Amino acid sequence: MNIPADLKYTKDHEWLRLDGEVALVGITDFAQSELGDIVFIDISTEGEKLNKEEVFGSVEAVKTVSDLYVPMECEILEVNELLDGNPELVNEDPYGKGWMVKIKLSDSDVINELMNADQYADLLGG
Repeated sequence: MNIPADLKYTKDHEWLRLDGEVALVGITDFAQSELGDIVFIDISTEGEKLNKEEVFGSVEAVKTVSDLYVPMECEILEVNELLDGNPELVNEDPYGKGWMVKIKLSDSDVINELMNADQYADLLGG
């Protein structure tokens, strides 16, 4: 299981890569493997301000549909356009080309409430 040390993680299996008050958000390697082959990603919240743990979109896999949650109060700045025609990028490269949204944090201090790689590995039982 790939759990990069430079990211922050949520209990809902999303990851954040922080750059100042802007972050990329995606789902973890564990999440994509649990979902199976991803066939469609629906994110229509670009430009919206969302509260902590609000749904920002959904992922449809062969097995199931799963909601995606923002880990903190933020504004959705951008949706990864590469995923429109290539949702499988989330399976192939969940921490790279498979990122989902770029967000602007309302309060960058809340990043400290998220898990580091070791804490996330513990959550997974590793």
